[in-house]
Amino acid sequence: MLLVIGLVSAVVDPFAGKASGRGGVVDNGAPTGLVTVMRRSLTSQTPVSGTLGYAGSWTLAVPAGTSATDLQQATQQETSAHASYAAARATASADEETLAPAKAALQAAQLKEESDCAGANAATTAANGNGPCASSMQTVTADQATVATAQQKVAADQAQLAGARSTFASARHAVAAARSAASSYGGSASYTMLPGAGEVIGRGEPLYSIDGSPTVLLYGRTPAWRSFAPGMSPGGDVAELNTNLRALGYGAAAGDTFTSGTGQAIGALQRAHGLPLTGRLQLGSVAFEPSSVRVTGVTPTIGQAVQPGPIMTLSSTKHDVSIQLDASRQSEVKVGYRVLVTLPDNSTSAGVVSSVGRVATTSSSTQTTSGGGGNGSSTPTVTVDVRLRHPAAAGTLDQAPVNVLITTASVRSALVVPVNALVALASGGYALEEITPNGMHELLPVTPGLFDDQAGLVQVIGSGLAAGQRVVVPAST
Repeated sequence: MLLVIGLVSAVVDPFAGKASGRGGVVDNGAPTGLVTVMRRSLTSQTPVSGTLGYAGSWTLAVPAGTSATDLQQATQQETSAHASYAAARATASADEETLAPAKAALQAAQLKEESDCAGANAATTAANGNGPCASSMQTVTADQATVATAQQKVAADQAQLAGARSTFASARHAVAAARSAASSYGGSASYTMLPGAGEVIGRGEPLYSIDGSPTVLLYGRTPAWRSFAPGMSPGGDVAELNTNLRALGYGAAAGDTFTSGTGQAIGALQRAHGLPLTGRLQLGSVAFEPSSVRVTGVTPTIGQAVQPGPIMTLSSTKHDVSIQLDASRQSEVKVGYRVLVTLPDNSTSAGVVSSVGRVATTSSSTQTTSGGGGNGSSTPTVTVDVRLRHPAAAGTLDQAPVNVLITTASVRSALVVPVNALVALASGGYALEEITPNGMHELLPVTPGLFDDQAGLVQVIGSGLAAGQRVVVPAST
């Protein structure tokens, strides 16, 4: 703007007329008009284009839980492992009972051997190889073999028992995990209800239904990552469930623990939706979102087989304006800056910058040359989000183009004049051409401050400048 002022102003003294005693002039050679120096507030605004839509965008997925078949298989494996563990424990117990009398018999034989082989009996045995001592020795040898065999059997039993115990523990853990992730749908399930794009869903309402069983929306930020059932460990998800059940009027459950009150409240929720009263919620029965949601897109169709994974895209129910700002202008915009949004019907709504992106992205376009090659061009941008102060003003508009004025600076009670009142001096700097009370023209050196492009005004600072003074501007044509 200053460059334009410099171009349209003479580079020599534009007041080439009759000078007053104070260095002014008495007239101009071109038509002029007069304006009054005013005191008012100014704002500097950056005009940009934006898109009015709904804040946020994320995906809702059907959880990949444990099917009824897999749960049944895990339960059967647990039963089999328990039977093997019980059999191994019984065998080990029986063999330990066999070992005890064998050890007692060996001890008795060893005592008898001491008695039979003492004194003359030992000499007799040494001389002819028979007698009580020899017999006792043979008995001890046989009993030692029996005890060794029994000990080996008990050791093998203990090893087998340890393996069976480990297998049973793993099977129990697998069943617990399978029950915790038991899904609310079977392998041949299909969608029986899906929302439409643009539909708003609130707490306690179904997001979708599988085989007639709805997945109910509840409010919270902790995902529903497991089934809700008696005996489960405490957690933030349980606390969210209790809070929602209480908010919906289904009971007085509280805290982060699954209690009998939680089970009763779940039963009330199930009764309200026509579901079997189990007092537990399998994975996929409920979904937690921070607040009510707006459906922006749905992937499957009614009757389609259910597969774990993304099913629909959601947004919040609050409008915002998304701006792709040239990355070179990122420093001009800060969170908290005021904006004025011009809607498609030319009405305006106030807003505030809620976020400014830190990472620039590039949108590329390719132009085909006559030789068949392509010359790519790209413009790095950052995303700026604007929150409307009065969301109702946007109605139900979505993905609508809007114009945005971002207030980047402001000044209160400033002396202001129209921008075209500035005169570029040949010696550098700027001045205003004042008309004194006696009709003389005088130059008042000024320093331009804040420019308000929308109003066509500029803040001026200078000695001897005051509100009410009259200054010259080019005459309008």
